[in-house]
Amino acid sequence: MRYPRIIAHRCGGALAPENSLAGLGIAARLGCRGVEFDVMLSRDGVPFLIHDETLERTTNGSGRVADLSIAEIQRFDTGGKFHKAFGILDGVSPAPTLEATMAQIARLGLWANIEIKPASGHELATGRVVGQWLAKHWNGNGVISSFAHNALQAAMHETQSLRPEFTYAALFEKLPDDWSSILARTGANAVHMAARHVSAAQADTLNTLAVPWACYTVNSIAEASRLFALGCAAIFTDRPDLWAEDEM
Repeated sequence: MRYPRIIAHRCGGALAPENSLAGLGIAARLGCRGVEFDVMLSRDGVPFLIHDETLERTTNGSGRVADLSIAEIQRFDTGGKFHKAFGILDGVSPAPTLEATMAQIARLGLWANIEIKPASGHELATGRVVGQWLAKHWNGNGVISSFAHNALQAAMHETQSLRPEFTYAALFEKLPDDWSSILARTGANAVHMAARHVSAAQADTLNTLAVPWACYTVNSIAEASRLFALGCAAIFTDRPDLWAEDEM
């Protein structure tokens, strides 16, 4: 599995509303080859992009995602709350569905890190639905990841017969002692972890075992350089504008 070195966090990092189609466009214009985003289910089982289990932080709406249908969620604007330049005067910029997002990614030719971000109690359902959708519609240019390892395992179960070439990454804050057994259980091929917790010894172990690893969320060139020197495959950043196109 080959990673692009610089991956825009939540579609466009801090340069656009998070988990938005606008963010994908900005990342592509900057020369990013890879983007990451979060996928959750609405009450009626539609996979769409959002990070939080509630709407308040990233939209002008309110309520719990798991209690609302996709039609109710898409009444709210994700564009203008923190990024006024993206507000739409005559309507709203709704949270995009996974289907709309992947269509845009295909048009832009981007590598994708699809992070399964289930609401509490919906881990298996989210993994199954996202896995089923990706198995039918995605070309596999990227990786599927999650902190919810049971959701990741459920997604892998749904895709392995139709798309055995798909790759997976287990997400961690800190690399646990039993990380290798988690990879074996989930079918993950790689590890994603918080940059601030990475030690040289951990990096050496992963490198020796040929396990690709990537780090979030890295917003300085100096920190990225440190990690790349340790063997990091990629970094997730809110500031993709810090790197030149030929460095991505």
